[in-house]
Amino acid sequence: MSTARVSARTPEVSAPSQPSPADHILQLSTGYMTSMCLYSAAKLGIPDLLSDGPKPVSVLASLAQCHEDRLYRVLRALVSAGVFEEVAPRKFGLNPAADTMRSDAEGSTLPLVLWMADPFHFRNYAELLHTVKTGEITFDHIYGKPIFDYFPEDTEEAGTFHDAMTMLSNMVVPAVLKSYDFSGIGTLLDVAGGHGAVLCAILERYPQMRGMLFDMDTVVDGARKNIAQHGLSDRCDVTSGDFFKSVPEGADAIIMKHIIHDWDDEKAVLILQNCRKALSGKKGATILLVESVIPAGNEPHLGKFIDIEMMVFPGGRERTEEEFRQLLSSAGLRLNRVVPTEAPLWVVEAVIA
Repeated sequence: MSTARVSARTPEVSAPSQPSPADHILQLSTGYMTSMCLYSAAKLGIPDLLSDGPKPVSVLASLAQCHEDRLYRVLRALVSAGVFEEVAPRKFGLNPAADTMRSDAEGSTLPLVLWMADPFHFRNYAELLHTVKTGEITFDHIYGKPIFDYFPEDTEEAGTFHDAMTMLSNMVVPAVLKSYDFSGIGTLLDVAGGHGAVLCAILERYPQMRGMLFDMDTVVDGARKNIAQHGLSDRCDVTSGDFFKSVPEGADAIIMKHIIHDWDDEKAVLILQNCRKALSGKKGATILLVESVIPAGNEPHLGKFIDIEMMVFPGGRERTEEEFRQLLSSAGLRLNRVVPTEAPLWVVEAVIA
């Protein structure tokens, strides 16, 4: 009889280095689960609770006033998706991805997570197939009105949206300022400028410049407060109105960040025509669109998913450089150049044709 000893140790199960095609499809089909886990952790303030170091899930559950086992399973799933770190059994800490969700982090992603993973989004995306079949705007189909008409009735969601857009501006504007030279512009008009994050950053960089901000009645009070907090009230005028009817005159250039993508070609052309009229007679006047520019081919690009967001909510679209050229031409403008930035949004510079 052999005296060789047979090990009773069971080999550890290890995941394959690359998912199989079927696993890949399953990962994509359960993506909404990751979104809701992320949203839950964000709403509970878990990143902030871990800002001073790792904690056992029992402590986190106590601080966040939630169920320990349920929280553990959510955090375990997020760790597997690359968010948070389990530093010891049932003890979690921040990793670089989770650290960006701290409310006090520079360029915090928290506002965007609270908007993009909000159940409000899920209710709309549940009807995406209806849009694909009919061509109808998903939001309009569900609520019976456009999203920008709905927001005044739901101040909580409107606030979440504007916080997310401010966060996006804070991420994009430094890259735009690094890549685009605004010198020579005497007065810059920000059309649909929200709470003024873009305009304030530009005015602070260019102290000789004056600003104008134009948006809806329901938005401009927030803009005035933000502009005052930046100490720029004496250099920036704020007015309200409807850019489908007219745009204020008096500026040397117009900037719009992530505005034209909200609209289909017909409405986008109308906005651009009103901008051109507002700049009529201004020598060297420019219209600057800060937008995603979809590249040719099928490589991954954030703009391709922002395009789906536009299809579901306002009914707009992201565009390629050639599509911008055609759109601008229809509005009596000429695409002068596209300026790449380090951010997902680039600067599309147009001049009067």
